[in-house]
This record gives sequence, C-alpha cells and structure tokens, in this order.
Amino acid sequence: MWLLLAFLSAALLGFYDAFKKQSLRDNAVLPVLFLNTIFSSLVFLPFILISAFAPAVLEGTMFNVPVAGWEVHKLIVIKSFIVLSSWIFGYFGMKHLPLTIVGPINATRPVMVLVGAMLVFGERLNLYQWIGVMLAVLSFFMLSRSGKKEGIDFRHNKWILFIVLAAVTGAVSGLYDKYLMKHLNPMLVQSWYNVYQVFIMCPVILLLWYPRRKESTPFRWEWTIICISIFLCAADFVYFYALSYEDSMISIVSMVRRGSVVVSFLFGALFFREKNLKSKAVDLILVLIGMFFLYLGSK
Repeated sequence: MWLLLAFLSAALLGFYDAFKKQSLRDNAVLPVLFLNTIFSSLVFLPFILISAFAPAVLEGTMFNVPVAGWEVHKLIVIKSFIVLSSWIFGYFGMKHLPLTIVGPINATRPVMVLVGAMLVFGERLNLYQWIGVMLAVLSFFMLSRSGKKEGIDFRHNKWILFIVLAAVTGAVSGLYDKYLMKHLNPMLVQSWYNVYQVFIMCPVILLLWYPRRKESTPFRWEWTIICISIFLCAADFVYFYALSYEDSMISIVSMVRRGSVVVSFLFGALFFREKNLKSKAVDLILVLIGMFFLYLGSK
C-alpha cells in the first residue's frame, strides 16, 4: 500500500512543479513562496482547531491532529526550517531555469538520500544501488551538456547551484522525515510544519523583499499559486502516510516520488515549449533507469 501511495504522491508532485513554474514566470519569488505557505497552512488550520476544541469529531480518523508538547513541536520547527530552505533555493532556481532541466536534477535526490543513509545510518550500497548512483551521476553530466546548448553553464550558473542545494536540503528533509514518522503522527507533522513556515517567512518577507520590492521583479497574482498549495498538500499528505507504514523504505519512497519528473517534463515540453527536448529526454531516461536500479537494489 505504501508503494502505491508513493506513486500517487509522485504524480501530484509533477503537477505541483508545473504550477510552481507557471506562478514564478516573470514574478517575484518570495511573495509567491509566502502565499504558498499561507494557503498550505489554511488547508490544515481547520483540522488543528477541530482536533483541539472538538476532539470527538475527528478522533480515530486520519485527519485528527494530536495535541503535543514543546518537545515534539521543536522537532517540527526544525523540519520547517529544512523544508523552507529547500523551497527558497528551489523557487529561485526554477524561476530562472527550464523545467526540463530542473526536473532531472531534482530526480537525483534519491541518490543523495542513499548517500546520506550511508553516512548517517552506516548503510552500505549493493551492486544495483551503485549502478543507480553511477547512472544518476552520468545523467547529471549529460544534462550539463544539454544545458550548454541553451547558454547554461553548470559550473558557473548560480541558479544551477540553487537547484542542487534545493535537492541536497530536500534529501536531508527526506531522511529526517523517516525519523519523524517513526515517532510522530503524520497529520501532526504536516499540519504544524506548514503553520510554522508562515511565521518563519514573515521576517523574510518584511526584511528581505518588502524594502526592495520596487527594485526587483514586481509581484503579480496568479491563480496557479493556489494550485501550488493544493497539490503540494495532497502530495505531502500521501507521502507522510506512506512513510508511516512500518515496512516502508525511505530510499524507495524517495525514488518513486522523483518519478514526478515525468509529469513535469511533459509540462515543460507541451505547455512551456522548452528547447533541446531530445537530448534532455535521453538524460531523463538515464535518470529513470537509475531509479529502477535503485528500486532493484532496495527490494
């Protein structure tokens, strides 16, 4: 069941990436991110309030948000900072890069999760997993060659660095999620980390964006901003419940979720009319083959 949930989460993430790309086109990044945190928290706020003041209504359902003390909430606050760091890097990178480049780079995240598992948990890779890692590295090298055709130098482009940092912090978040899901209720984590992100973003908006808003790209409203939050909340909801299964494996769940690159790649090709699709498609196929080997190695 948890594997099916991971595939559903991947499909939802693909739509999330597409709506995010549309919302960020010629738009101010930080206000879009801030609104995303607000709308996401509004999705879960009713469940928090109902669970606190009318617990009998949601008791026994998957939507119940248990009451917890500061010892638990400080772990969720850490989760909020990690995710928000990944989002800030990812949003800026996605605004300035084609979706057909961002997607395959993000798809290397399962490799980072595996490496993290080696370093943090002392895990060792088998032959299939090493093949998956090598294919992911090769695909990244080939993707850099595809990017050069569009004037994107992977070694000197700061937006490529931002996407890589987003993938790294996202991998850290994935490893931390598995730890949290062993000890905490999924709804508790998802609902409160969205709320905490709003409070974290407030000083970011007030200190970094608002004073300089007239000197940078102006903000404009896009209806797709709401879609970002809806699809993200749905994808994360399914993802957290997948990890809550006792036999779930973060390496496989992380790998399957990166299958969202297929959906985002199709959006980039069909709706954003991005270039050099043939060479990027080869890179994407390499990533997917690498993910398949990671799956074989993790069975």
